[in-house]
Amino acid sequence: MSVARVDAMTLAKFLDWEASRELKYEFDGFAPVVMAGVSWEHSTIPANIMGILYDRLRGKPCRPHGSEVKVEVTGRIRYPDALVVCRPVARGTNVITDPVVLFEILSDESGHRDRVTENEEYRRTPSVQRHVMLEQDEPAATVFARDGDRWIGTPLKGDAVLSMPEIGAEFPLIEFPLIEFPLIECYEELTVPADGPPAA
Repeated sequence: MSVARVDAMTLAKFLDWEASRELKYEFDGFAPVVMAGVSWEHSTIPANIMGILYDRLRGKPCRPHGSEVKVEVTGRIRYPDALVVCRPVARGTNVITDPVVLFEILSDESGHRDRVTENEEYRRTPSVQRHVMLEQDEPAATVFARDGDRWIGTPLKGDAVLSMPEIGAEFPLIEFPLIEFPLIECYEELTVPADGPPAA
């Protein structure tokens, strides 16, 4: 029995092909991968991050962008949930090649790809200094950051502070509310787990 050979798509062919598609696709180095819809939580957390980053980075050289922006990493195309670029971007640019900080919201469907495949792609991309993977169901994150030649992962939870010295910004994952103030930061509008906030 003969088996038909399927040639891998090139990055250039993918970009030409995707330009005429209504749906959003990533490129895994071989073929297009359609992007699935996301949950309300998955949509809310990046929106909160974008608001925080716009506030923290106003007047600074680094700028945040949302999930509509493509990034090229190790010959692949990804759509992170949010990202930060620290150089002027020319008008008409549709692929970012030098992101500095990348944010992903973990889900059952994409968790393995985010934690393993894409994390390795980001590690191999010299411009990337930090990869932040946030949980949907609780205020928690795993943050990988560059330290010389090392790529070091650190877990964060609750009101831990996400520090990003490479872009001159930091913020807590969550700030537990005082009496008259609403929940703010990354998990604004989302339910706090039963074990937080801490007792006064």
